[in-house]
Amino acid sequence: PPSGPPTAPPAGPHSAPPAAPPQVAPRAEAAGDVRRFMTATDFLDRRDSDQQLGPATWGWRGRVRRWSGNLIKPQMGRKEETYEHHRSAIQRDFDGPRTIAFINPKGGAAKTTGVLAAGYTFGTVRGGGVVAWDNNETRGTLGIRGTRSSHRNTTRELLEDLGRFKDVYQSRIGDLGAFVRSQGDAHFDVLASDERPDVTGTIRAEDFKEVHSLLERFYRIILVDTGNNMRAENWLASAEAADLLVVTSTVREDTGYSGLWMLDALQDAGLQDLKHKCVTVLSDPSPKVDDKLAADLVAVYEQRTRGVYRVPYDPSLVAGSVVPYAQLSDHTRMSWLAACAGMASAL
Repeated sequence: PPSGPPTAPPAGPHSAPPAAPPQVAPRAEAAGDVRRFMTATDFLDRRDSDQQLGPATWGWRGRVRRWSGNLIKPQMGRKEETYEHHRSAIQRDFDGPRTIAFINPKGGAAKTTGVLAAGYTFGTVRGGGVVAWDNNETRGTLGIRGTRSSHRNTTRELLEDLGRFKDVYQSRIGDLGAFVRSQGDAHFDVLASDERPDVTGTIRAEDFKEVHSLLERFYRIILVDTGNNMRAENWLASAEAADLLVVTSTVREDTGYSGLWMLDALQDAGLQDLKHKCVTVLSDPSPKVDDKLAADLVAVYEQRTRGVYRVPYDPSLVAGSVVPYAQLSDHTRMSWLAACAGMASAL
């Protein structure tokens, strides 16, 4: 057989000259064509698509890595991978501030403890830029449950001094320090509701809009603790402004019913896309709960909202005093991490 490609026969006197290879005209780039080159930004972005989770740090896998001097690098186990994915979801960038309202018209439905636990989770995982706001029409308990401050100012005092923030070029986030209360290592702030017994009047819809507009200038995540009167102007204004509604309930018949009644009322009022705008956080009110009732509540709220997240009983959250964030159990932290990851993914 021939060892190379066949050669063309010699040209005869009447043979046509060999045809020139066809010339391909350069294609004009139409508007919107995908670039055929890598920009400097593309060069950096390529790392995001190739990025993988690092070696294990938890459990026996983490111990093997450390004992081997990092020569053996086991992959993360399922729990550690889930933890990292939840953190990544919470740390995602948004194209603007996001407002999450915690709602249930019944007292004792774990709204305030939920806001504080979510503030701690979003604050520590994102590194700040989070405020928890007690949007009660009169007096709420968020300021009592949060870490105290050297001042006693609340939403009421902020409303009285809004003039100093009218100039967007001169007002600074540091000026809000006279009204919000830092939660220290929890990396979020609290804006309390009215605490003066001599003040009359309630927070109106216009008051809510002014304060909300101000907080949107300085914070990325705004967590709103609502009151119990869903007919109040400021309650309705917060539900309308929220990017996400979090229905809080404990594993109790009355709080579960109250949350469902509220969803019925919001749906009858014409709130659009209610299921996809809501998630549910279901809290255990005691160390031992009715498992059948819990399963029933999970099932019905899964029908009504886009996700249901169970969080355990934690004495640090139900004591009624200032929440000691450092004393929250690992189970509580992990459960709230999952819940906040679900919230962030829904935004």
